[in-house]
Amino acid sequence: MYVVATAGHVDHGKSTLVHALTGMRPDRWAEERRRGLTIDLGFAWTDLAPGTTVAFVDVPGHERFVPNMLSGVGPVPAALFVVAADEGWMPQSTEHLAALDALGVRHGLLAVTRADLADPAPATAEALAELRRTTLGEVEVEAVAVSAPTGRGLDELRAALSRLLARLPAPDTDAPVRLWIDRSFTIRGAGTVVTGTLAAGRLAVGDELELPSLGRTVTVRGLQTLGRSAPAVDAVARVAVNLRGVEAARLRRGHTLLTPHRFRLTGVADVRVHGDPVERLPGQVMLHIGAAAVPARVRPFGADTARLVLARPLPLRVGDRGLLRDPGRHHVAGGVTMLDVAPPALRRRGAAAARAGVLARLDGRPDLASELARRGLARRRDLERMGVPAADAAPLAGDWLLDDRLAARLRQALPHHVARWTGEHPLEAGPPVDVVRQALRLPDRALVRALLAPPLTVRAGRVVRAGRQGELPPRVAEAVEKVRTDLAGHPYAAPAAVRLAELGLGPRELAAAARAGALVQLAEGVVLLPETVPAAAAVLAALPQPFTTSDARRALGTTRRVAVPLLELMDRRGLTRRLPDDRRRVREDAPPGK
Repeated sequence: MYVVATAGHVDHGKSTLVHALTGMRPDRWAEERRRGLTIDLGFAWTDLAPGTTVAFVDVPGHERFVPNMLSGVGPVPAALFVVAADEGWMPQSTEHLAALDALGVRHGLLAVTRADLADPAPATAEALAELRRTTLGEVEVEAVAVSAPTGRGLDELRAALSRLLARLPAPDTDAPVRLWIDRSFTIRGAGTVVTGTLAAGRLAVGDELELPSLGRTVTVRGLQTLGRSAPAVDAVARVAVNLRGVEAARLRRGHTLLTPHRFRLTGVADVRVHGDPVERLPGQVMLHIGAAAVPARVRPFGADTARLVLARPLPLRVGDRGLLRDPGRHHVAGGVTMLDVAPPALRRRGAAAARAGVLARLDGRPDLASELARRGLARRRDLERMGVPAADAAPLAGDWLLDDRLAARLRQALPHHVARWTGEHPLEAGPPVDVVRQALRLPDRALVRALLAPPLTVRAGRVVRAGRQGELPPRVAEAVEKVRTDLAGHPYAAPAAVRLAELGLGPRELAAAARAGALVQLAEGVVLLPETVPAAAAVLAALPQPFTTSDARRALGTTRRVAVPLLELMDRRGLTRRLPDDRRRVREDAPPGK
């Protein structure tokens, strides 16, 4: 299926032409038929040839209903532009063409209606000249003179439509779904139904979709396209979606149904403006994108770039095209291309000018290298939600992608941060990983680990230099030697707290000595030499097995202050085994050197 929107001045015969082509009246409201005036969107379809179906979104032409017109053309890839032969180019012709140009619509066909009432040549020439000055002129526009009442030119128009549709780019049916809702209503026995133009992706019965306007997910209960039920629908198509779990009254035109976890809602976007110079834009505009119309504040940057602050967040992607309309002057102020849908906050003086320079280099095409160069680092899933292709990129850690130049700078800076911190904290083995993370301004500790290079490594949650764990500050090393001298004759007579204080060995110094392997810390303020632990196992092995804590205390010539934590350490190291009655045995299979 193909979807084409009509465009043109009020009363130039758009709906009449659609009726003549399809046999269906697109006007849905009784008031529209009574007044002969299209007020809201209408829909009709026909088969141009076997396997070639075209659905028309018929839009109103009156200036009061331009917002309705914009909601219809927003998601549609091609337009059937209608100009009456007896009136020629008119004001709403200009506004509709400006809208198509702003939205970047490149494929179109000109139908000059009422060719039975006037020579169509002048109107055709004038209209083609106007169309060629816009994005529609980038692809050759065909023109066909028709008369719906007489049938003149209808066959030629159908043939031209077929050629137009053949030139349309193939839709991406593997893309995530972003369905802009243009209608919502209730059908008795079915419940809530919404309609829209499926521009990309695939919908199927049973799909779970996000409904961000309500902050919830909904289930596709049923699907229809062209009035027929279908188990699944591929883009491009007009679809009616029967939803389970939501009331129609809570849904509005411009709401969206989204593939879960594939889009990022944003309330701020940096854009390139096509049309009026940025300085001439009002401070408040209406952003039309898809079927949505959202008020936005404009913050100008450069000659053609600005920041839009939206009244409500939308699921926008880099490269999306939208339209700005001046609500005061009721005219199209210009088109916009989304350059950045997750822009940085501007807090410093001069940040806006710097931002203008960055935006001037962007073209609105999503590019991974460009995004990483600007952001430095980003989660892969966040980039994909912005529309940046990143599925094939290899993360540095977890889901994180880093710009190569930033990664090189971080790897160079990391050892300096570690060395400086270690110099300021000589009793510590190295800085905690989170301290290094903060110094490098990284969002995740996993990135620190990924950036480490030998001899730096992570041990016990700290970044340490491999091979230097035995080093101690001179004064601490000297105090440890004095402890070693004290214990020479009585290896299990742990120094008292008074002696440790006299030597200047406080909790931090003792912890550093234990990390360096110079002492073994049994409990707070209780230390021995490391070699005494396996030696104790040899002493206790000579006792009748099993033995009590008191037996061990006497055999080692120490106190309960030392014996109890020493035996608990030996249990943990696998040197002894504690029995249910609190006695112990020396393990015959004890690991050597423990």
